[in-house]
Amino acid sequence: MNEALVPPDVHEAIVAHARFCAPEEACGLLAVDDVGAVRMVYCLTNVDHSASSYTVDPTEHYHALMHAERNGWSLGGAFHSHPRSGAVPSGTDVERALEPGWLYVIVGLADPEHPEVRGWGIDRGSVTEVALRSPQEAS
Repeated sequence: MNEALVPPDVHEAIVAHARFCAPEEACGLLAVDDVGAVRMVYCLTNVDHSASSYTVDPTEHYHALMHAERNGWSLGGAFHSHPRSGAVPSGTDVERALEPGWLYVIVGLADPEHPEVRGWGIDRGSVTEVALRSPQEAS
């Protein structure tokens, strides 16, 4: 995957959730359609309540999965924030990335006024940046 289609409202929701959860890491899941475009963002609870790690609440994960499937989508990505650093996967992020085909979005809040949002593909320790494009840019 070289690029991912992320609508502006999804991008805004991810950044808003990251800011809301600071100084803890924010986290959530992304639903994608059959061509891989992000259709829905699920802003979820970080049960770690940590500034350096996250674990998605399992019950909320299940509800996101059920909602996505009801709409003909699948879960195809996750996002989280780095409250004090850039939007580059940490060693822990790479180690915990268990879904090789997923889009991993990170919001870096080193400068909260100008958050950095970047996408990544992570597969068995290999990390590749994924360009995040709005559907209008891809047309």
